[in-house]
Parts: sequence; structure tokens; C-alpha cells
Amino acid sequence: MQTDSSKGWAIQRMWTRWRSGYMGRLVGESFRAQGPMYAVAMFAMVIVAATSAGTAWIMEKIVDAMTSPDSRSQVYLIAGAVVLLFSLKSVASYVQSVFLVRAGNRIVATQQDRLYRKLLKRGVAFFSTTESSDLLMRVTHGAQSARNLIDLLVTSFVRDALTLVGLVAVMIYQQPFMSIMFFVVGPVAILGVRYLLKSVRRIMEAEIASLAEIIKVMQETSAGIKVIKVFALEDRMTNRMSSAIKQVEQRSNDIARLQSIASPLMEFLAGLAVAGVLIISTISIAGSTPPTAGQLMSFVTALLMAYEPAKRLSRMRVSIETFMVGVKMMFDLLDQDEPMLEREDADELKSGPGEILFEDVSFGYGGETPVIKNMSLEFKPGKTTALVGQSGGGKSTIFGLIMRFYDPEQGSVLIDGQDLRDVSFSSLRRKISYVGQDTFLFSTSVIDNLRCSAPEATDEEVFAAAKAAHAHDFIMQLPHGYDTQVGENGTFLSGGQKQRIAITRAILRQAEVLLLDEATSALDAESETLVKNALDVLTEDVTTIVIAHRLSTVLEADEILVVQAGEVVEKGTLNDLLAMDGTFRRLFDQQFKSGSLASQQHAVRQQS
Repeated sequence: MQTDSSKGWAIQRMWTRWRSGYMGRLVGESFRAQGPMYAVAMFAMVIVAATSAGTAWIMEKIVDAMTSPDSRSQVYLIAGAVVLLFSLKSVASYVQSVFLVRAGNRIVATQQDRLYRKLLKRGVAFFSTTESSDLLMRVTHGAQSARNLIDLLVTSFVRDALTLVGLVAVMIYQQPFMSIMFFVVGPVAILGVRYLLKSVRRIMEAEIASLAEIIKVMQETSAGIKVIKVFALEDRMTNRMSSAIKQVEQRSNDIARLQSIASPLMEFLAGLAVAGVLIISTISIAGSTPPTAGQLMSFVTALLMAYEPAKRLSRMRVSIETFMVGVKMMFDLLDQDEPMLEREDADELKSGPGEILFEDVSFGYGGETPVIKNMSLEFKPGKTTALVGQSGGGKSTIFGLIMRFYDPEQGSVLIDGQDLRDVSFSSLRRKISYVGQDTFLFSTSVIDNLRCSAPEATDEEVFAAAKAAHAHDFIMQLPHGYDTQVGENGTFLSGGQKQRIAITRAILRQAEVLLLDEATSALDAESETLVKNALDVLTEDVTTIVIAHRLSTVLEADEILVVQAGEVVEKGTLNDLLAMDGTFRRLFDQQFKSGSLASQQHAVRQQS
């Protein structure tokens, strides 16, 4: 036999496991944050439960008063009590509903805010390995499931449970012998519901996966509509969507079927209970003093009123399993460790010329084969360094390490002598401007997109930067000038216009380090010449690093690094590399055939 001490330890362990589990954490967090609102809602629920039991109890007084000539003088008093009971119940139901909704809405808002902040703290590597549809489901469905679960627990354990206890108390008070049927039916209902729980969670997880697939197909359709049209992929995308929709439909039907079993089961058991009451009452009346009409009416009223809260409680476990799937998704994201964290005592990156050093740096994505191998580099302030080489050589990874999207597995990356792992993210990012091949624009106005790199910039500073990037003229021709909405990811603008906006951002930033990844690739010849002139001014006093696939864009670089298989295989000026007759020379010859314009430009530069 267990001692009292061992029983106490067992209870404590169960309590600890519950508190550390998803449900315990959610309940604890929600009640700590929204305690006052839930307290008001639960107080109102207690009143609802009490008035429900009071309604059943007072039926005895009503019937006895109506059937007994001597008690008719009490009718007015009883009528007033009935009005008071229903008035209290109405007011309490209203208060319960309002405060429960407010607390629930706050839970959704709080959890979605937490999830979004968590996502923003994750590194770029996380987003490259996680589908956006999965994240969207966690932020929306997960937060809503948290709210639904708390609402269910509060209403079930406070309103429904107390209402049921009160009504059972009335039944026992009026007819203890007849109440036996309630305690016979209850365990049978519980066993039936437990049988349903085995399938609910598995089906719910599959349904959420199918919903995520629908979102993913919609996102791909919106983003890739041109590709879909050009390659006539309508049928393929339609089949993907139809398959996902059918899966959601089937799994929703399965869940509805399982959830719906509880109600017919309760209906059947309620019928057995009423039949049992009739039989038991007949037996009891035959052997003892029969109950009054009021007692019988009060008992039957309590029995019938107990049906609804009992039915809701019988379905509670099924609903909990359904909501717990979403809650688990939410906490799984919140609990994920961030492999690349900012130190609590991180220093500010000091103002300096912007010298960048790679000291014996090695890095591989996900611990796989290194993309960067024992690389030692120096990027000098006021100089332009070009990174060239075949795709997949590691050029973009160098940019990612400088912006600290990733941390090196070996070695260090330093700016002005400070290890990037020792400085805050915000101070590092303020020091860097970036212009890539694919310009992302927010679905807002042109000027808001420009100011995202310098929120405090005045209108005059924005206009000056736009003029320097040769973007001002086309912006002024838009329907509302700088206040024109650009659409989702700048869908209302051409590729060249989007890229000039990106260059304007870089000019506004006025950072010490400028990273250019084929920054003029989407421009026509005339615009490229104009923007190149603007970039020449921008790069005069900053550390500029250029990723170039078109070698014509790096003819005037101060130094060129040839990156191949994660290593710098050649470096030097244009003339030095051409004289080596190595990898760069082969790339140069592949792009610039004999007599080409670029070769002529190079010859002119050598003569000048």
C-alpha cells in the first residue's frame, strides 16, 4: 500500500508535469495576464450556475402553489422570485460573454504578437528551411486554438460543471432514490467519449497539414502566376489544389463524425435515464409515500436541464484534443532555440571606416560540407572589391556572414576590429546597406518603402536620394507620386523601377559598408549608365563589395576576388588577373568575345 507521503509525491509529480505541459503553461500564462477579466467572467458563471439550479428547485414551489388552494397567496412572492432568478441569470450571462470574449481576444493578440516577435528573431537559415504556409498556420491557427482551449476550460469547469453539480444537488434533494440513474448513465457516457479520443488528434494533425498545403498552393499561384501561364500549368495547379481541398473536406468530415457521436450517445443515455426514472419512481411510489407533484416536477426539470451541460462536458475531451493540436504547434515554435543569439552584454559596433576582415573563416549550411573554407580576406575602406566566379562558389554566403545572417563555424568576421558575434544586431545592420538582384517592396507607398532604410529622413533627403538614383522622375509620373501604393511586393512597378528604389534606399542609408549583388541587373542600358554614375558617388568613401556575374560591372573595381568552391583562388586588379591567364581570364573570355564592346572599354582604360 502507498503511504501518505508517496501519494503526496505522486500528486506533486502529476501537478509538475501538468504545469510544464502545453495545457498547464497556456492556462498559467493566460490567467496571469488576463486574471481580472477571467475572474469577473467566472464570477458571472457561478451566478449562472446557481440561478440554473435555482430555477429547477423553484419549480416545486410553483407547482405546489398552483395545485394547493391554501398556497395561492404565495404565488406573487414566487413570481417575483422567478423574475429575480431570470434577471440575475440574464445579466450574469451577458457579463460572462463580454468578459470571456475580451479575454479571448487578448489571448489571440498576445500569442500572435509573441509568435511574430519570435519569427523576427529567427535567423535567415530558419526561413530558408521552413515553409511560409506552415508559419502562417502556427501564427493564426495556433493562437486561435489557444483562445478556444481556454474558453472551453473556463466554461466547462466553471459554468457547465457547477451548473451540473447544482442540478444534481436539486435532484438528490428532491428524490435521492431516483437520482441513482444519473450516476449509472454518467460513467457509461465517459467511457464512450474516451473511445473517440484515440482518432481525433491524428485526424486533426492531418487536417492542419492539408490546410497548410492549400495556403502554400495559393501563395505559389499568386507569386508564380506568370510562370503558370507561360508553361500552361493551370491543370497541374488545379489538381494540387483540388487534392488538398478534398483532403481537408474528408478530414473535416471525419472529425465532425467523431465529435457528433457524443450528442447521439447522450441522447440515447438521456432516454435511458428518463425511462429509468419512470420505473424507479413507480417502484418507490408503490413502497412508500409518493412525491408531491412539485417535487416530481422539480426533479424532472433538473434532470432535463442537466442534459445540456452534461452533453457539453461529454464532448469536452474531444474538443480539448482538437484544440491541443494547434496549441502544440504554437508552443513548438515558441520553444525552438535560436542557434544564433545576440549576447545579453553585446557591444555597440563603434563608428569607424568600415574595414572588414575574415580570419580563417569556415562555414557550411546545417553542418554540411563547408561552403566557405578557411577563408581570410580584407575589404578596405573606400575601396570597391568585386566577388566573381561561378554560381554556388560561396559569394552570397560571404554577404550573409558580413550581415550576420549566419555565424562562422570556424574563425571570425570583424568590422573595424570588432567580432560580429560580440556586437548587437541593430548596430551592425545600421552600418550596412544592401542592394540585391531581387528587390522586395512592402505593400505600402513609395515613400514608405524608401524610408524603411532611414525612418528619420526628411522629404528633402528622400527626394535628393531618389534624384541621385535617377528614380525621382519616374516616381513623379506615378498616379500619386511618392504616395502611390506599389502593391504586393511592388507588383505595380517594373523590375528596373523596383531596383532604382532599392538603390535609393542604399543612398539614404549612408552606411559605411555597401553590399551590391548585381545591383544594376534589371536596368536598361540608359538607366544602368545613370545609376552607375550615382553608385560611383555613393561608393567613394565606403567599403563596397560587389557580387558580379556580368564582368562588365566590375571593370573599375579596385580589387577582384575569384571565389570558387568556397575559396579565393585568384585576387588582384583587372590587369593583374588578365595577366595571370587563369580562372578569371577564362571567365572574361567567355563573356567578352574578341572585338566586343567590353574588351574595347578595357583597352581604353589601359591606355588612359
